[in-house]
Amino acid sequence: MSSINKGVRKAEVTLRWDPSPLGESAHDLDIVAATYQADAPQGEPSYVVHFDSRSPDGTIILTRDSRTGQGFGSDEVMTLEFDRLATAYGRVVVGVVIQQRDGRKVFGDIGNTLVRVLEGHTELAQYDFASVSGSTAAVVGEFTRSGAGEWEFREIVRGFDADPQAFVAVMGSSTY
Repeated sequence: MSSINKGVRKAEVTLRWDPSPLGESAHDLDIVAATYQADAPQGEPSYVVHFDSRSPDGTIILTRDSRTGQGFGSDEVMTLEFDRLATAYGRVVVGVVIQQRDGRKVFGDIGNTLVRVLEGHTELAQYDFASVSGSTAAVVGEFTRSGAGEWEFREIVRGFDADPQAFVAVMGSSTY
C-alpha cells in the first residue's frame, strides 16, 4: 500500500439467496463476524456478531437480517467500521452459516446464493458458494490489521460442515 492509502476503513458484507420452494421450510442463512485480539489472532474470538446483533462498541452491526431470503436486493447486510475498532483487535473473520432447523442443508441446496464484500462502491470480493456447495458454513474473508495499523482484506473461501454453534468455534481457528 502506498503512504496515502489508509487501508480498509469501513466495509459492508451483503448476502442474498432465493427463498425455498413453496411448501418447503424456509432457508435461513446468516452472516457471522468473529473479532480476535491482536495478541491472539488465532485464539478464541473476543466476541461474535450474528443473528440480529451488534458488537459491544457498535463498530460491527448486522443491519438487515432475513430468515427466508424473501425481498429485493440483499437479504442480510453487515457493516464493519474498522476506523473505529479498538487497537486491541487485530483480526476479524467473516463467514456465512446455514441454520439447520429442518434437516441438513448445504449451499448447493439453496438457489442463487451470493455474498459480496464492499468498501464503499468498490467490490473487494464476490462469491457464489459453488466451490463449497457441499458445506453448511463457509469463511468468506478476513480483515487483518497490519503493523502500520491499517486494515487489509484477504479473500478466502473455506467450507465447513458444522452447525452454527460449532462453526463459530472453528471459523477463525487457523490461518488460511
